[in-house]
Amino acid sequence: MDLGAFSLSLTVKDIAKSRAFYEALGFTILGGNQDENWLILKNGTTVIGLFQGMFEQNLLTFTPGWDAAAQPLAEFTDVRELQRQFKAVGVTLDSEVDESGSGPGYLTLTDPDGNPILFDQHV
Repeated sequence: MDLGAFSLSLTVKDIAKSRAFYEALGFTILGGNQDENWLILKNGTTVIGLFQGMFEQNLLTFTPGWDAAAQPLAEFTDVRELQRQFKAVGVTLDSEVDESGSGPGYLTLTDPDGNPILFDQHV
């Protein structure tokens, strides 16, 4: 099962300060919009997202359909198929994607230690 590109989505208090901090560590902007309070940064193969006012806590993020450079993949496991596979093995979902749709969609779940996980498909 291919979960998609991985990143860590960080809840930040001040996106400008956080951006400056991570740029000082060598991260560069990969995408996003600071005026909308979200940025995606990359350093080598490490990808993080900075999100101000969007999430309650940090979360693990998988992006089906994208590679680590946020480029669309020709083949990938659709988020709806991931949802079916998770349900088949008894994983409890916090939110579900409409299985009758196609294209962009997301689902969420929480690991046994309370860490939220987002599967966020953009293609």
